[in-house]
Amino acid sequence: MRAPGQVPGSAGPGAACVLVAAGSGTRLAAGRPKAFVPVGGTALLVHAARGLAASGAVVLVVAVVPAGLEDEARGLLADVPDLPPLRVVPGGPSRQASVAAGLAAVPGDLDVVLVHDAARALAPPALVQRVVRAVRDQGAAVVVPAVPVHDTLRDVDGGVVDRARLRAVQTPQGFAAGVLRRAHAAPAAGEGATDDAGLAEALGEHVHVVVGDPEAFKVTSPLDLLLAEAVLARRGSAAAEARS
Repeated sequence: MRAPGQVPGSAGPGAACVLVAAGSGTRLAAGRPKAFVPVGGTALLVHAARGLAASGAVVLVVAVVPAGLEDEARGLLADVPDLPPLRVVPGGPSRQASVAAGLAAVPGDLDVVLVHDAARALAPPALVQRVVRAVRDQGAAVVVPAVPVHDTLRDVDGGVVDRARLRAVQTPQGFAAGVLRRAHAAPAAGEGATDDAGLAEALGEHVHVVVGDPEAFKVTSPLDLLLAEAVLARRGSAAAEARS
């Protein structure tokens, strides 16, 4: 039997997850912060938390939300099945500041930390497990899931870029906690980095890539909301068929 907080397939404990949900969602044009926009009748924030809880690989969730919406977030997350202990903190003026605020709420005795965007709300539980295992079992200090790029890419100052060597990076990203804390404490943190793995890489850390999942796409535009609705409908149909 798996001990509480233990990662499936691993002898080690689970991870803390900083769930970043403080974005304004301007491009989504939904009239409210993106993480609180419903898909299939349920807020993206809740979908993201459900995936983390279902993974069994997370023992603490720190949700970072827009200031003033902490109580609403707690209310939305109150009924998520098997949700591990929850902390809700206000975000900062940038994504990096919001991650730092969430990281500050993670106890020092948890040695693996995930950073996950609530906008990637449909990331499957197996993906969460895969990232945590890579940090804990493979000893990787920085882990990112990624998927192949299918579009033709062109450098505006050059020619076509070889897409076979490229991957689109997703979340959750996994870290040895000490590495992530040092990355955010570095004086030049954030300069030229577009994600937390980039911050760690700037310190000389190697980024380990694991297989991502197409369903861990980022909801950014109204079209992405339609895609998310379609994925949820397909999952619902598959679940109903499995029960019959």
